[in-house]
Amino acid sequence: MSQEYNTRRTEETMKKPSLHPSLIFFFFLATLLPLILTVHSQPSSLPSNDSDFIRMSCNTTLYPDLCMSSLSNFSSSVHNDSALLARAAISVTLSEALELGSYLSNVTALLKSQEENGGHPTAAAVFHDCFENLKDAVDEMRGSMKQMRDLVSTGSLESFRFQMSNVQTWLSAALTDEETCTDGFKDVKDEPRKDEVCARVDDVKKLTSNALALVNRCVDKAMH
Repeated sequence: MSQEYNTRRTEETMKKPSLHPSLIFFFFLATLLPLILTVHSQPSSLPSNDSDFIRMSCNTTLYPDLCMSSLSNFSSSVHNDSALLARAAISVTLSEALELGSYLSNVTALLKSQEENGGHPTAAAVFHDCFENLKDAVDEMRGSMKQMRDLVSTGSLESFRFQMSNVQTWLSAALTDEETCTDGFKDVKDEPRKDEVCARVDDVKKLTSNALALVNRCVDKAMH
């Protein structure tokens, strides 16, 4: 009797329907989904704080919109540090200046080649002068970037002020070279690349101005 009962229980168990794998997955997802939604609905305060820091810093520059757009990608790496933000601004400016320098080098070589074949000599000379000025600006930006990398924040306030003074001097010199870069373009006529070069140099000037303003802000914060 007992054996017959056990046999019947086994058969009933085997006949009991099992859940389809897709239903198991559905129930699992239904259980997990509220947790996922809860996690993703929590606001992330860190990026917001970092973005606010960059926006507040950029508001001290002459071109805040350009400042914000060029530095927003650094929001997670500057960590509300004025020195790191200034360094990022110099890095962005240097990158743009190098790209423009490469373009100017190619245009200058092309114009010189055309000059040898009867092209206008003024255009070749003006583009070459602009290229040389931009090269000087790049060297000065590199000097400021190196000083920012070597910045010793644990030293005396006087040492910090001296280091930052070097950065300010280099960036100011770079800005002067960039402004000089386009001085001769008023004498260039009928050159299709003139407007593009002037516009791109103007962008680099604005980036340099912003970088210098952020360096000044860094110094002011340290002094006070």
